[in-house]
Amino acid sequence: MRIALDPWVLAKRFRHQGTSVYARHVFREFGRTAQNDADTSFCLFSSANGGIATSEFEELPGLEVQKAHLLRHDRLWKLGGASLAARKAGADVLFAPAPALLPVGRVPLVCTIHDTTPVVAPSHSAMVLWQQRYFLRAAVKASRRIITVSECSKADIVRVFGLKEDKIAVVYNGVDRTVFNEQPADAAVQRRVLEKIGVCRPYIFHHGTIQPRKNLARLIEAYRRLVAGNRNLEFDLVLAGGLGWEYEEIVRTAGSGEYGRVVLAGALEDAELAALLKGASLVVIPSLYEGFCLPMVEAMACGAPVIAANASCLPEISGGVLRYFDPLSLEDMGACMEQALEDSEMRNGLIGRGKEQAAKFDWSRCARETLVILRESSHP
Repeated sequence: MRIALDPWVLAKRFRHQGTSVYARHVFREFGRTAQNDADTSFCLFSSANGGIATSEFEELPGLEVQKAHLLRHDRLWKLGGASLAARKAGADVLFAPAPALLPVGRVPLVCTIHDTTPVVAPSHSAMVLWQQRYFLRAAVKASRRIITVSECSKADIVRVFGLKEDKIAVVYNGVDRTVFNEQPADAAVQRRVLEKIGVCRPYIFHHGTIQPRKNLARLIEAYRRLVAGNRNLEFDLVLAGGLGWEYEEIVRTAGSGEYGRVVLAGALEDAELAALLKGASLVVIPSLYEGFCLPMVEAMACGAPVIAANASCLPEISGGVLRYFDPLSLEDMGACMEQALEDSEMRNGLIGRGKEQAAKFDWSRCARETLVILRESSHP
């Protein structure tokens, strides 16, 4: 069996986004699987101009990296080019780790739809949003099977597009335990990144793209009310992540206010994120909508005390073991933060239960379950 892999989300501009993290780990596990499975091979397409980051896969036995000239033309690749390349490569099935293709021809498509953000929680400009919705609908209609990353996302896909449930399979993401783990932080890396972002006292932490869906303006306001009302809580608020769609209000909110210091750390490498997670007094996930929320699982895996919104998939993925708050209520969010910072017994419980839950997520398992679906989908 030969499986073609769409590399579109490996473009360098997506490096810090969840879909790119997902694709890199699943593709890497596919390559390892193929070493011990003579009946399965993988073909990962690469652009001739180097715009797609595939170099890390070139030494994996069983995973062939093949140049595809149409990848140089983004629109052509998405509008049938990937299907043509898959047919030319002799693939039995084409796997797209994100809904970005309009398939043509006879090679069946299996697509991972991580969430229904373009429909229920838009996070891009009108033009980009139109494109996202177009390809999302195309994937829903044309895919032989759909993979998604939580029961919550599956329910959203069924509700929004009226699909039958048996067309959709839930396969949970993993977490990279070589980086995000409970081992002590690398002291040199931790010191260097804290100096880089200018933090020298205890801090509350969040990592993820700076955009409205992450609910960061409310987090900043709840934090400021908290430190203004309880002067014993001397903490900075550190927000790590690149600037996304409509970030301006969040940046303005971060730069204003009489109480509390908000640090915008920018996009960081995984080792830097892990060092900050391991040093955080508290990690807060206030998001209004997520498909899986890798940052939450990464924080739990690092042994950070985590509290989260009671929204979308967050209680499901965290297994109900955290403390949850209403993401629309500044009072509820602030009270939950205050209790987590002041109650050592609660913090220890969050740490212990969070690590146990994070241990359930594994990229190897994710790839194995995905491969089963790909094999099933290669047959009519």
